[in-house]
Formats: sequence, structure tokens, C-alpha cells
Amino acid sequence: MRIVGLTGGIASGKSSVSNLFKANGIPVVDADLIARDVLKKGTGGWRRVVDAFGRDILQDDGEVDRAKLGQIVFSDPAKRQLLNRLLAPFISSGMFWEVFKLWMKGSKVIVLDIPLLFEAKLDRWTKPIIVVWVDPETQLERLIARDGISEEQARNRVNAQIPLDWKKTKADIVIDNSGSLEALHEQFQKVSNQVTGSLTWVEFGLSRGGALCVLVSVIVGVFTCRIIYNNNRMN
Repeated sequence: MRIVGLTGGIASGKSSVSNLFKANGIPVVDADLIARDVLKKGTGGWRRVVDAFGRDILQDDGEVDRAKLGQIVFSDPAKRQLLNRLLAPFISSGMFWEVFKLWMKGSKVIVLDIPLLFEAKLDRWTKPIIVVWVDPETQLERLIARDGISEEQARNRVNAQIPLDWKKTKADIVIDNSGSLEALHEQFQKVSNQVTGSLTWVEFGLSRGGALCVLVSVIVGVFTCRIIYNNNRMN
């Protein structure tokens, strides 16, 4: 199995690239979607976050007000790190099971869409690593337009993450999303062809098909050894 790491920064267009993978039939494990699930009312993640941040972050229906929680953690690095520590075990577990289910289905290539790929040290498990990059000015403009926030709030959110220029240096593949949607699609097509190419022997060995081949080889080997052993005893 080839596990592709996909990351970027806020308002970089990572979700657009993720959706393109899905549209082309390549399964994606989305850390943001899993994070939403682990914050649902009554879950273990919900209880930990409410205990740490208080019931003021809850809506009338008891669900976490994600916008209010976001304002708290984006303005306070210590609280942001606390939130990440609280949710990390639940998100990691959720991602593991999603990957396992895709492995059981026989998927040969999957994409892990993880905003905090480097921060969570998950880059060691993915190859290649794709970083969706955008120039800082465009990133700010898109974030302000998307979320309807002030420039100061936008800068706080961008500065709360590892700079995209640093992530770019750690990437195997960089998608420059500073331009038009057509330019993004053109880049994606090349990247898609690259990541769906033939698996290496190691990647094949980690796939379900590879595991079955190993299992069959072991069974055949055991039976062959038994036959040879029995023949030698008879002789």
C-alpha cells in the first residue's frame, strides 16, 4: 500500500486538492472529518475538551461551538497545544481504523489529508509527501474572504501554523496553488499520474495483495517441506 501524505496551510487550497483525489477515485482519509467526529457530543474527545475549556464553548444543543473554540486556541498557543494533545489519541485511532478498512478493501494507494502532518510527526509514515503551497499574500486574501474575518485575525491563524515555506522544503511534491483553478487542475493531473504509478516491492508487500502472496508462499513452503520430510522418512 502506498500512503500519500497531503498537507498545506489554512486557505492554501489543500481541501480542493483532496476533493480532486476523491473525484478521481483515490480514497482519502481526512483528519479534519475525523476530528469533527471525535468532538461530537458525548464522545471521549468531547468530554476531555469540555473538561479542559469549560462548558462556555458549547452550543445550546451541547455540541462544541467550533468557531468559539477556534477563537480561543488561535489566540493562545498554549491552549492550541493543549487542544492538540487532548484530541491527538482519538484522531490517530480514527485514522488508523480508516486506513485499516481501506487496506481490507484492497486499496493500493490512499491519501492521508492531515493539516498537522509534520507537527504530529506523521510524515515518517507517508511517501510521497505533497504540500499545497500558496504565496503569503494570496493566502491572507483568501482566508479573509472565506471566513469574513479581519486581517489581524487572519494573520493570527496563519502564524499559528508552521510556515508553508518551511513545509515546502520537506515535500516530495509541491503543488503551487497561487494561480487559477485551471492551473491547479493541470498540476493535479501530473501529480495524480505520479502517485498512482506502479508500487515498489515494499509498498506491494504492505498491501493486502502482497500480504496474501506472502501468506500463500508460507503455506506452500510449509506443505512442500512436509512432503520432502515425509519422503525422506519413507526412504
